[in-house]
Amino acid sequence: MKDPLDLRHVASLAVRELLTHLDNGHFERVRNQVTAVRGCTRPVQLAGYTETVHARTGRVLHSFNTADEPTGRLLVACNNRRASRCPSCSRTYAGDTYHLIKAGVVGGKNVPSQVGNHPRVFATLTAPSFGPVHGTTWQDRPGCRCGAQHASDDPAIGTPINPARYDYTGAILFNAHAGELWGRFTTYLRRYVARLLKMTQKAAAEVLRVSFAKVAEYQQRGVVHFHAIVRFDGPEGSTTPPPANATAAVLAKAVKLAARHVTLPVFADHIGTHTLRWGRQIDVRQITADDGKGRLTSEAVAGYIAKYATKGAEDAGAIDRPLYCRDCNGRGMNIAPDGTPEPCDTCTGTGRESLAHLPVAAHVRQMIRTCWDLGTLPEFADLKLWKWAHMLGFRGHFSTKSRRYSTTLGALRDERRAWRQAQHRELLDLEEVEKPEDAEQTEDTTLVVSDWTFLGIGYSPGEELLAAQVRHDIAQARDHADRRKTEGEVWQ
Repeated sequence: MKDPLDLRHVASLAVRELLTHLDNGHFERVRNQVTAVRGCTRPVQLAGYTETVHARTGRVLHSFNTADEPTGRLLVACNNRRASRCPSCSRTYAGDTYHLIKAGVVGGKNVPSQVGNHPRVFATLTAPSFGPVHGTTWQDRPGCRCGAQHASDDPAIGTPINPARYDYTGAILFNAHAGELWGRFTTYLRRYVARLLKMTQKAAAEVLRVSFAKVAEYQQRGVVHFHAIVRFDGPEGSTTPPPANATAAVLAKAVKLAARHVTLPVFADHIGTHTLRWGRQIDVRQITADDGKGRLTSEAVAGYIAKYATKGAEDAGAIDRPLYCRDCNGRGMNIAPDGTPEPCDTCTGTGRESLAHLPVAAHVRQMIRTCWDLGTLPEFADLKLWKWAHMLGFRGHFSTKSRRYSTTLGALRDERRAWRQAQHRELLDLEEVEKPEDAEQTEDTTLVVSDWTFLGIGYSPGEELLAAQVRHDIAQARDHADRRKTEGEVWQ
């Protein structure tokens, strides 16, 4: 038995850990775990076992136990969609969103290719103005209306020119009701489609269906707007064509009319009535095939929407975590043993973190404060604005679609899981299990028995060093792939 390495002279804990794994012959197994989660920044640590058993005979086909691992645990990717939290997992989410969107415009993933012939438009619906803000152009001329020339990365861009007169209440209410306003927009859209086709809504619904997929994006001023693909289908969805008179021109005009006329009144005693609507900057463009003329193509739209599916309020200068106090659940009060309420010791009765120390601009801090103040009004109790203050009031999903638009994220994940299982079986050289002759009596040919325990989140110092290298290698491979598309193969 060889003596253990004396690593007391090695100052770095990470290097010391990796040298120990090398000495014990466990380095490759540790690196394989980190590589399997693609350098996820916040992996979940699990302990336990799993066994794949033949359902009829009880024979164990494969088993895995973390007790046999050098670290005594298994790393599982966090699967967070936010690029600010985990660039690796957000890339997977963006890829799934890309294929979901692309399937709805050119087919694939169980969507017929004929859907590429259906009328389609790419629409951008923005929020109205809540007060003048700093920008790089004004009235289609370079320069800001404040008289200064702002660089594109100037932190002042998107902030109010006169904060005292900026409608923070209206901005927060718009974010909080943006999903409901979109829902009303789709209702108005179907009405205007029927009107332009000179049909009743009932008659139009029998021959036509409006499908869509959309993604939310924060503008620099901290207000959301939507990018959406809107498509005409037949009554059964993507598998049937729409009527000949349902053209892209009709769809584009209906989108503009619906966006221009939809409103949503919001009332509270303290603030009165706010009528929410879309802004005047409404862009609607037809999606075409890639004809080499620089027009808006299916692939470009899918990539554009997938990019914003991984973003959040942090792109507007906010933060990517909730602000409410977890100990009192944002109430600011806890119940004492004798049943009387008393101020929470953690947040000193405020129900949230101190806003003064948040690493955000004054404009974002005021939006968060307004969000919290509106959340105390009884008329807005159902909005739970205290919970969504870090999102500047926006409570909806960042990417959504209608039921018949294309496939689902769940189906794409199932497909990827099945592919990985097939690769795993091939790697382990597991034999294919034949189904019994009476297949109706046994639903599954294999049975997976598992027992897992949550241990924590994150890496050890040595694993973190390996994860950084994995992320670097993935980014470098992606950069080389992008360069090959534009510059060709690298000459050796």
